[in-house]
Amino acid sequence: MAVRYLLLVAMLAACNRASPPDTALRAPDGSPVPNGILGQSIRRGHAILAATHDSLPQHVGSALRCLSCHLGDGRQRDALPLTGVYARFPQYRSRSATVQRLEDRINECFQRSLSGTALAFDDPAMRDIVAYLAFVSLGVPVGGHVAGEGLQVGTALHGDTIAGAHVFQVRCARCHGVDGGGSTVAPPLWGPRSFSIGAGMARIRTATAFIRRNMPRDSAGTLTDAEALDVAAYVTSRPRPDFVGKEHDWPRGDAPPDVPYSTLAGKRDPAGSPNRP
Repeated sequence: MAVRYLLLVAMLAACNRASPPDTALRAPDGSPVPNGILGQSIRRGHAILAATHDSLPQHVGSALRCLSCHLGDGRQRDALPLTGVYARFPQYRSRSATVQRLEDRINECFQRSLSGTALAFDDPAMRDIVAYLAFVSLGVPVGGHVAGEGLQVGTALHGDTIAGAHVFQVRCARCHGVDGGGSTVAPPLWGPRSFSIGAGMARIRTATAFIRRNMPRDSAGTLTDAEALDVAAYVTSRPRPDFVGKEHDWPRGDAPPDVPYSTLAGKRDPAGSPNRP
């Protein structure tokens, strides 16, 4: 924790010095990337998020990149923004029932969403990613929140997959491919190169909220609530990589109702039956 505090202090001091214009990357308060070694680390962190597989092929098994889900360089509201994330760790995570450091959460994304392997905490790439997350959280107080953080998920747990398949072919396939395998402009949504079943986006409520707010990319927000739900139902029903050890998730038995797999500690109703098959 002390190391992260010193990093943030150094960043604040650096940002107060004159820096060359940087239209691509700005902190929430408008500060440009600072000069020097810290600025280089921040830019490397952004580059890793933007081209994750190319940057770390040994740690990424999918064709996704971090910014496939964290849109707008991780700063777009209602699109899983990274702004402020640095200020909210360490935090308790019910999926593991542990208090996680930011590095733990980053590795969850590598293992689950990128179908890859974890980085060592002292890996230079991890340090660069954390430096970027600190930069895009500059000015957010410890424990603070920002507008549009996370996703506003609904309660619907079921959609029409047939209707969703039709909407997908009409509105989504031009970018993601008719088989959901992705293209040069959009990632695969299912298949061996997509996110694993253990990823948050494999849950229908998460996928619905993300699709409703952000898809299609060239006309975001034009799908109806029902269309977004149906597309999410279709996409999450398709095959994707497994996640080894998923049965140990939510060990306290408090798994959300849209988790698409059984857990060993799954909630039970008064009759003692699992809440999911």
